[in-house]
Amino acid sequence: MILSGIEIKKRIGSDIIIDPFNESKINSNSYNLSLHNELLVYKNDLLDMRAQNPTERIIIPESGFILQPGKLYLGRTVEFTRTENLIPMLEGRSSIGRLGICIHVTAGFGDVGFAGYWTLELFCVQPVRIFAGVSIAQIYYHTVTKPFETYKSGKYQNNRDIQASMLYTEFAR
Repeated sequence: MILSGIEIKKRIGSDIIIDPFNESKINSNSYNLSLHNELLVYKNDLLDMRAQNPTERIIIPESGFILQPGKLYLGRTVEFTRTENLIPMLEGRSSIGRLGICIHVTAGFGDVGFAGYWTLELFCVQPVRIFAGVSIAQIYYHTVTKPFETYKSGKYQNNRDIQASMLYTEFAR
């Protein structure tokens, strides 16, 4: 079952944390999240999943930044979220999709207990100018049956910044 916007609003501050929270961003069954003003791009054209791939930080100027096709940009939400007993999911807004912008490659699925900023895997089908602060994604919540285990991975939990892939840490085990 997906929570309604009314239910999301009712649960803010208890089992749903969104900081900062703005009531005007509640939709009928989701909440709009905004794009932070920083992006990361990988420095190398060839990425190695067994290595920590170097990144470069880009600040989105007030005049906007043009995303280029064929390039992956990692961004993050302005909002920090935490969910105690629900499954958070992230999707792009339809207005964003209609500009040919995708906000995630595969990582739109959250875990019960996830706390942090959402890293966005931005790519586009044609050049498009983006702006910091735009409502770029929507978070929605599924209920989960009990019993369940809470997310325990330290890899991305309680992050404070954009998170490049840490898959390389799984090879070191």
